[in-house]
Amino acid sequence: MIELAVFDMAGTTIEEHGAVYEALRHAVEATGVTVDRADLQTWMGTDKREAIAALVRIGGGTPDAELVERQYEVFRTFLKQRYEEVPPEPIAHADKAFDELRARGVKIALTTGFSDDVALPLLASLGWSVGEGGNLDAVVTSDEVRRGRPAPYMIHRAMEKCGVLDVRTVLVAGDTAVDLEAGTHAGAGVVVGVLTGQLTREQLEANPHTYVVDSVADVPGLPETAS
Repeated sequence: MIELAVFDMAGTTIEEHGAVYEALRHAVEATGVTVDRADLQTWMGTDKREAIAALVRIGGGTPDAELVERQYEVFRTFLKQRYEEVPPEPIAHADKAFDELRARGVKIALTTGFSDDVALPLLASLGWSVGEGGNLDAVVTSDEVRRGRPAPYMIHRAMEKCGVLDVRTVLVAGDTAVDLEAGTHAGAGVVVGVLTGQLTREQLEANPHTYVVDSVADVPGLPETAS
């Protein structure tokens, strides 16, 4: 049985109406390079500073540390504005899925390519929190690990925070290719793709996975999580 379910945030458990996609494109193209849609999608779900550096380089620019930090601030400012214009909200029935899993003794962790300064206010705006009275057992941001997805480190950090020892009892779910890659690299027992992001079923199924489902709302009904 699953002891820990590790979910991505934007596009998986949080509907943010494509704001991250727009903000990343804006931050990179503001340097004068052009971003190909396929390249942008490849870097969705990763640490945003790493994504900016990679996309600028792919576009023919030179992403030194100063440029990356400057464009990260452009990304953060754009995203904040978009969130104010169109507030993020939980993916339909995500809260219920969390509650169902926790009622069965499954711990819930969220991981994200956002840094603390973006992720924590976003969670607060939804009323999601860790600790007494909260609906989460752990949150791991890109600030806490040496490298973000597709590296497995955020998943392993979530295990550490939740006191889970056996990675085979961990379920990982996300809407991007790097979410599935990170779950596979971590050795997770169950790796789930969800179709609430930008990728089609065919695109997600091209990556290592256990299941591809319509939404995070379907996770409590999977054989490994069903009571």
